[in-house]
Order: sequence, then C-alpha cells, then structure tokens
Amino acid sequence: MVRFVISILMSCMAFAATDARAAAAPSEVIAEAVELLTEGLNDRKDELTANSDALHEFIDGILLPRFDQRFAAGAVLGKHWRTASDEQKERFIAAFYATLLHRYADGILEFDMNRVEVMPYRGNASKRTTVVKTRVRLDDGNKVPVNYTLVNREDQWRMFDVQIEGISYVVNFRKELDSEIRRSGLDAVIARLERDAGIEWDVGLEQDAEQTADE
Repeated sequence: MVRFVISILMSCMAFAATDARAAAAPSEVIAEAVELLTEGLNDRKDELTANSDALHEFIDGILLPRFDQRFAAGAVLGKHWRTASDEQKERFIAAFYATLLHRYADGILEFDMNRVEVMPYRGNASKRTTVVKTRVRLDDGNKVPVNYTLVNREDQWRMFDVQIEGISYVVNFRKELDSEIRRSGLDAVIARLERDAGIEWDVGLEQDAEQTADE
C-alpha cells in the first residue's frame, strides 16, 4: 500500500508543474497528473517493466525539474538541517531524491488511475503550502484517505509530501533518519543513502564518515 501511494506521489510530482504557470488549482494539478501518467505508461509499460534503468531514467527526466528537492529534504532532516554544512545539505538532497527514486520507482508500474478519486478542493491556494485530498481504492474495495501537500514557490506548485491515513512520509523518514543520525552522525547517514542509491562520491569523505560511525 505504501509503495503504491508513494508511487502516486512521485507521479504527481513529475507532472505537478505542467500548468502551474497558468495558475491551475492544486486539485487540478493532481487530477491532470493522474491522467498524464496513465497515458505515458500505456505506451512504454512493457519496456519500463523489463528495464529498471529505463524506468529510472523515465521518472528522473520528468520528476527532477518539478520536485522541490530542497524543501522536502529540509523537512525530512528537520533540526539537523539547521546545523548541516552546505556540502552536507547538497549531498543529502541528492541522496534523498535518489533513495525515493530507487525505493519506489517500481510502484509506478502498478499505477491505476481508476483507483484514485480527487476530492473537491477545500484548501487555500493563496498560502505557501496547501493540501489536496484524494481517496485510493484498495484491492479489497476499501478506500483510504491519501492527502498530498504542495508548496508554491515562484508561482509553481510542487509536491513534497503525502499523508496516508494521516501518516506523513516526510515524518516517517525524519523519525527513521533522526535515530540513525544520532547514532552514527549525518555524514555516515548520507554515505549510507548514497551507497544504497549507487551514488559515487569522494573516498576521503567516505572514510571520515565510516570513522564517525565506528566511534
């Protein structure tokens, strides 16, 4: 369930800026995202299912310019963001984005727009952030609330969080990483995320991070 819903988050982020310049309502942004993703998968699903590299490239090509990586990464790191160096912030942004891409990319292949119902928008589009509410129908017919949080920067709405039955993926990541950061240090956590996502980085920094983790 989580994998499926996060895949919707990624797909919505991928298309969220499509009509932002035309001042589209946040709910319209989500509704269009569902439709556009379905159209895209109709043409390439077999190829993307068989080739994970092609799948990642496909998602990255449309997601990267439209996902507010810095805003999401800052929310996930929380208080650790305030004490992180500029280098640590940039590395964490890249590692966190890559983690999302690799962890949930396959879920996009399971996407079915008929499962998603975008609810009438009740938020305030004049604020910096707003929430679009949806319902996702599960295999057993039950519907669960899935709410998407968007941020408006430079007159463009971008996705950065999703709440599944009131549970935020940002908060979950923050709790998961906070304990790891307290135990091993931020450099070690960044290094672990980079290794998991296959990101190459400076060997000297890796040795420093591993030494911190061993202490």
